[in-house]
Amino acid sequence: MSAATDKLVVVITKGIESELSSVALTIANGGLTSGLNVSLFLTSSGVDLVRKGGQTVTHVPPLDPLEEMIANFQNRGGVIWACPPCVKARGYEADDLLDGVTITGAAAMHEEIKAGAATLSF
Repeated sequence: MSAATDKLVVVITKGIESELSSVALTIANGGLTSGLNVSLFLTSSGVDLVRKGGQTVTHVPPLDPLEEMIANFQNRGGVIWACPPCVKARGYEADDLLDGVTITGAAAMHEEIKAGAATLSF
């Protein structure tokens, strides 16, 4: 039996090449609306979502554009982590990413899970 939690970690492995990134951001923003503390852990091509300008590439109508969803997520207190090896593999540096994105390993996500966070993966 699991205890109730107010934490959600959404793992996003799909980036600007997939509509799943829009679905993941829609669900993450919905979690904030529902009162959850939501964190995103971006890995693989998911890190392209927070490369400056990357979020302007994909739009899946009728969903909001990724750029708006990410800004909304951050403005409402959502946390975004980017996988260090995935960032490095793409030749990105911290300055290449949107303000407020933290390059950190999975340990940050694991701490949330140990504290009872529910998880979703896209």
